Amino acid sequence: MDIRTHAALHGKHALVTGGTRGIGRAVSQALARAGAGVTACYQRDLEAAAALERELKLAGGADHGTVRADLGTPDGVSRLVESYRERHSALDVLVHNAGAISHVPFEQLDAAEWHRVLDVNLTAAYLLVQQALPLLGPGASVVLIGSKVAQVGVPLRAHYTAAKAGLTGLARSLCKELGPRGIRVNVVAPGVTESPAVDRLSPEQRARYESMAALRRLGTPEDVAAAVTFLAGDGAGYITGETLHVDGGM
Repeated sequence: MDIRTHAALHGKHALVTGGTRGIGRAVSQALARAGAGVTACYQRDLEAAAALERELKLAGGADHGTVRADLGTPDGVSRLVESYRERHSALDVLVHNAGAISHVPFEQLDAAEWHRVLDVNLTAAYLLVQQALPLLGPGASVVLIGSKVAQVGVPLRAHYTAAKAGLTGLARSLCKELGPRGIRVNVVAPGVTESPAVDRLSPEQRARYESMAALRRLGTPEDVAAAVTFLAGDGAGYITGETLHVDGGM
């Protein structure tokens, strides 16, 4: 499969967390198709990382790679940034897609699980942007992968919803603080998107979710990746502090 297309991001470098599976994999591929050199972070799945590296090589002409890191800890974030810094002196596109989720009734939600989900989804974003700041220059784009749940709420996911809502607030504040440096910060908020978890839905559950979207279908990782690639490029040069919902009109 040849993933080369246009080169709107030619010569730029991108770092994508959670970048080897699902939405993150599609984002990594889309940025590479646009000409960027992509470094994709992953936590466990060595096979997925190796497969992505093979696919990215087909983009040609750019420096691609993967890095293993646990973003649930401050040390893991620091190691990721340092590993990137050893290979590159600048970062043009930073995409925080790594996430954690669980389904727990609120009265049973203990502090450890609250912190686990908040740490990966939200705290890692704060640490990642802060530590990557010396690499981010004028024209750089930060894209945080949020979720539709931040706007509507979902039972059994109070911790996940709070984390994703926090990303929106973080982006709004950072856009004002980092804007004078020429750094843009935005959120892409997917709705129900095709994934292994969605594959486990019953036909009735899937039909219900499809009926909730104005476009009468679920989203795809490629739908989300297209939005991220747009926000990463110069075509979105005057867009910052925004949350772009990729939810089919849900």
